[in-house]
Amino acid sequence: MNEAGDATAIRAAIQAGAMTVADHARACLARVAARDSEVCAWTWCDPDLVLDQARGIEAQAPTGALHGLAVGIKDVMLTRDMPTQFNSPLYAGNQAGMDAACVSLLRSAGALIFGKTDTVEFAATGAKAKTRNPHDLSRTPGGSSSGSAAAVADGHVPLALGTQTGGSMIRPASYCGVYGMKPTFGLVSREGVRAFSPTFDTVGWYARSARDLALLYEVFDPYPAASPEPPFKLEGARIAVCRTAYWPEAEAGTQVALDQAIERLSRAGAHLVDLELPDPFGDQMRRHKQIMDVEGAAHFLPEYRAHPGQLEISLRDYIENPEGLTRAQYLEAYDEAAGLRPVFDRIAAEFDAVLTPSSTGEAPKGIAATGSYTFNGMWTLLHVPCINVPGLTGPLGLPVGLTLTGPRFSDRRLLAIAKAVGAAFAP
Repeated sequence: MNEAGDATAIRAAIQAGAMTVADHARACLARVAARDSEVCAWTWCDPDLVLDQARGIEAQAPTGALHGLAVGIKDVMLTRDMPTQFNSPLYAGNQAGMDAACVSLLRSAGALIFGKTDTVEFAATGAKAKTRNPHDLSRTPGGSSSGSAAAVADGHVPLALGTQTGGSMIRPASYCGVYGMKPTFGLVSREGVRAFSPTFDTVGWYARSARDLALLYEVFDPYPAASPEPPFKLEGARIAVCRTAYWPEAEAGTQVALDQAIERLSRAGAHLVDLELPDPFGDQMRRHKQIMDVEGAAHFLPEYRAHPGQLEISLRDYIENPEGLTRAQYLEAYDEAAGLRPVFDRIAAEFDAVLTPSSTGEAPKGIAATGSYTFNGMWTLLHVPCINVPGLTGPLGLPVGLTLTGPRFSDRRLLAIAKAVGAAFAP
């Protein structure tokens, strides 16, 4: 992906006086005006508020690493000056009057909070976002962070926040052809973010380059690096290729992309090793769903009780439990997941990174569904950092990303590797 228009380049232009914050804001607003009637990435964007914020930021001395940079906010995150509606009719016009912790951190870093991006209802299930894939408007951008991924991919804003409970950050990044990061679970505060499954819910972000992912990472990590991560070289690197037990579900797009990746990384001097995880890792999508179901029941129960019959059936199912899952099954899922996390950390620590699919293939037709999270749920369950690296395409010429992952809290190292891998994947 071309870095010429990424957040780091825009920040440098603002710092050099070649561009004002208001210039940047107006350019973003112009792109939204030109494209969003088709892409439908935004649920709320007020040009007057955007420009007022931009002028306020300009009037202050730079306060942080994101000074003046426009950031889209997934509409499950509270914003003090914008509605937060969760794409649910039950919360139409809802105004919380306070910021989520992640939004507060962005403001402290000088960011321009640009607007609210569309999402699958409650970042779970139910109503789908109206957003369309910028590469092919007849296709889904993925979900649930639909609008955030599309807004960055289509050049509306250079950065956007999303969330992942199953595959809601990484799959849209793959379909839309952008960088996406789901950091290690627990690294970013979820205060003020609509809860679905507290064991999995993770705040993440989208960008046009790996260096932009790193820019946001430093805003959110409470422990600054003692020294900068040195540039990573692919020559001599050990990268594990993990197709996972779900590889039979990979479509031609992902199969072609992984072949392309192996060829390009090998040509760059990396040593690629096939990684087959032990048997217990082959059943983790089922475990993920069991935990997500029981926690979803707890977090949608208030709406279920307060608004009888008004929730979509897919949301009601969390409470009504049509599969008849038992508490014993839930406990088994919790315990097995907890046991596998350190096991994977030890396995992954033997390599510089683990390369694995981000999606089953290219973005599916239509927006009534957002695609399968088959290749994402296991990594979310393991709490490991994941970075979607774009640049590859499937047989239809649509984006297909691949995921880099590694042990928990190896995020900084993974970001350095993503820069090198992204350069190898770039057309």
